Amino acid sequence: MARALVTGGAGFIGSHLVDGLIARGIDVRILDLLTPPVHDGRVPDYVPADAEFFRGDVRDPECMRQALRDVRYVFHMAAYQDYLPDFSTFFTTNAASTALLYELIVSERRNVELVVVASSQAVYGEGRHRCGSDGDFYPGPRSEEQLEQGEWNHTCPRCGGRLEALWTGEAVMNPHNPYGLSKRDQDEIAVKLGARYKIPSVSFRYSIVQGPRQSFRNAYSGALRNFTVQLGSGVQPLIYEDGEQQRDYVGIRDVARATLLPLDRAAMHGGSFNVGGDRSVSVLELAELVARVVGVGCEPRVTGLYRVGDTRHIRSDISRLKAQGWLPEESLGDVVRGYVAWALAHPDFHNAAAGAQERMKELGVLRAAATVGSSRA
Repeated sequence: MARALVTGGAGFIGSHLVDGLIARGIDVRILDLLTPPVHDGRVPDYVPADAEFFRGDVRDPECMRQALRDVRYVFHMAAYQDYLPDFSTFFTTNAASTALLYELIVSERRNVELVVVASSQAVYGEGRHRCGSDGDFYPGPRSEEQLEQGEWNHTCPRCGGRLEALWTGEAVMNPHNPYGLSKRDQDEIAVKLGARYKIPSVSFRYSIVQGPRQSFRNAYSGALRNFTVQLGSGVQPLIYEDGEQQRDYVGIRDVARATLLPLDRAAMHGGSFNVGGDRSVSVLELAELVARVVGVGCEPRVTGLYRVGDTRHIRSDISRLKAQGWLPEESLGDVVRGYVAWALAHPDFHNAAAGAQERMKELGVLRAAATVGSSRA
């Protein structure tokens, strides 16, 4: 029977892939370090008993060597993301581990038929924008001076007019934060080394993935987690900037379906694909939807706070993946209802958000604007 290795297989995306692979009759081996903030050192209850589990580090050559034994498919989902300024950890975990994976496959002549890596929408930075007079731009991050004044939107570097955020395709990577930079490197390592050494490889650039099993402990888990924790605890949800930031959310079940496609579609090998929800939603709209699902009448509070390094608008164009026959099936309402039901029933729920916001303030990530400008600026 074919065997697949899923690194990070006890995590959010990885564990759903494990379920999907087992359902296809594929033996699964998991390699996971079970480290904070995602884990508490224990194997989660949802990890199937019939999956082989190795506790180990993807940066350790011997751990990777043992995990690769008799493996036909590799799904490299292990990743590091946080707001901490420990830049080397981003690159050793996300990029160097991917280089190590290919090094072992090539140097030890392993018969691996497919490698799939988890890249990210973060490789696009602020994404593609358009000026009505001067054409398309891929702007850099907004300056701290701009954010301090509450001027949230990008402006044209030539005429000073407001830029319109567009759906971003796979053509241009332009990351700005450590996570995005490390994911760009991982993406290129996989696709280019895969092509060079004839190892079928695919990189998926996930949008904001949401759903059950998303860690409560990780402040990086996203707005749905934050709003659910706040509203479920009777706390008014806090909105950064003006709440008009446009985002692209996709459900975990749709992501798992997409990630398994290369098992059946050789035409995808050698490519990078956006995986998104194909819909644009403001952060404020998401908070209002979560409030309705939780069943509380609490109005979100627009704070004027901002997080250094946050993207203003980002939405991924999924045309390439659609051409492979994939479409998102879960509506945003489905995603929110599924996550809220799971979260409110979870025993760790009410302690989940303790200290997350204070931690970001201590790190200098979360700051207050001196004045709050118009979203139309």
